[in-house]
Amino acid sequence: MLYQTGKIDTGLLAGIVVGVAILFGAISILFFDSAGRNGSGLPPEYTYDISEYTKIAPELILYKQVGSAIPTGLKLSHSIAVQGGIYVAGDSAIVKIDAAGKIEKNLDLDASPTCLAVDANGRIFVGVQDTVILLGADGTKQTLFSVPNKNAILTSIVLDNEHLFVADAVNGLIYCYDRNNNLVNTIGQKDPAKEDHARFVIPSPYFDIALASDGLLRVVDPGRHKIIAFTIDGHREWVWGDASPKIVGFSGCCNPVNFAILPDGLFVTVEKGLVRVKIYDSEGKFLGVVAGPEQLELHDPQRVCDTPDQCQSKGFDVAVDNEGKIYVLDTVNNVVRIFEKK
Repeated sequence: MLYQTGKIDTGLLAGIVVGVAILFGAISILFFDSAGRNGSGLPPEYTYDISEYTKIAPELILYKQVGSAIPTGLKLSHSIAVQGGIYVAGDSAIVKIDAAGKIEKNLDLDASPTCLAVDANGRIFVGVQDTVILLGADGTKQTLFSVPNKNAILTSIVLDNEHLFVADAVNGLIYCYDRNNNLVNTIGQKDPAKEDHARFVIPSPYFDIALASDGLLRVVDPGRHKIIAFTIDGHREWVWGDASPKIVGFSGCCNPVNFAILPDGLFVTVEKGLVRVKIYDSEGKFLGVVAGPEQLELHDPQRVCDTPDQCQSKGFDVAVDNEGKIYVLDTVNNVVRIFEKK
């Protein structure tokens, strides 16, 4: 469902305070837990019976997996990008995988990367804590800048010819830099002079962004189960998304966790807890499924939880290529699965 810009229930803004308080506990889930291999450790009243939602009707599944899952060689993987190869950020490295599914490069870093983007020249922009690092195609490393807030966790980077956008999950901000690394705009800051519509509810360290072909920046507001369109200068245009464990909506406390935009403008979304990869049109109409727990070979029980600390699953990431193939980074088994339309 598409919503025009309007007043958001200010009671939801209280979720920001709660989100920041629990965020740091959720960080340990993101980077150190292997998605519920030992169970949630919760009493039964905290675990929903979602068996009816884990089985997806075959007619809704629009994609099929191409080949076998591709190992990343990483112990903890976080983010994926596709540009002349498959790039995966994890451990303390960036791994490049070639078309044959073999590891072509392993570029070492001094700390764990949390997000990345790759330009047409093969240069890799990497988020490490509060800093953006540039890796040349030959592996040379250069620090570009640190974001203004030192307690940041950078969770998404996107590029165009003039800008570099960086999402900070801790502070709920998107920093817009020019290509000379000068900060030109920040999306998400509260204006004390008026009620602000650009605040985000981020209960766990997942905060994804992407640029669409219409020139608008798309931003996930995971605590509200929305995807919002912004102009480059931060003006909010519209929003879509609904909270529901049913296949048409986004489940749990804070979904979708990640998304990508296909060349034809369709959206690929990923949910954690109840892991589902789905397709929506640009106005938020549900179209079908790429993969659910069965197609992703997830054998642990799926859960929908109220809060991030209850939900022991890591968020998968997703990327697309120019041919419309979808690349799902399975952060449980640290493999990449490639899907194409049936």
